[in-house]
Amino acid sequence: MVKEDFTITNKTKSTLSRVPFAKIKNVVLGKNYSLSLVFIGEKKSRELNCKYRGKNKPTNILSFPLNKKSGEIFITPSLAKKEGLSVGFLLIHGLLHLKGIEHGSTMERAEIKLQKKFGV
Repeated sequence: MVKEDFTITNKTKSTLSRVPFAKIKNVVLGKNYSLSLVFIGEKKSRELNCKYRGKNKPTNILSFPLNKKSGEIFITPSLAKKEGLSVGFLLIHGLLHLKGIEHGSTMERAEIKLQKKFGV
């Protein structure tokens, strides 16, 4: 039996959108990939972005591969809302980064395909 290791932590006061988080994760990275998905506020987002990317501003998403079979994604829902981006889209974007895909046409095609598949 395959153990699915997927956690979602909401450190914000907002209610999360109805998104099939686990299904999307499994399609993009597989059931054996261990993922921690954390929803954070803008202050924490700024701290992480400054520490790991040297940018002193909050960001809508940060993806951290820990090894080939595990990673973490931090999403800032308040920024996503301000930028007109859905949490589902940001999850897809972060998962593709964890898969090793960089910004560009390959990522854009994969994002569109997955957005259509999951209606996010």
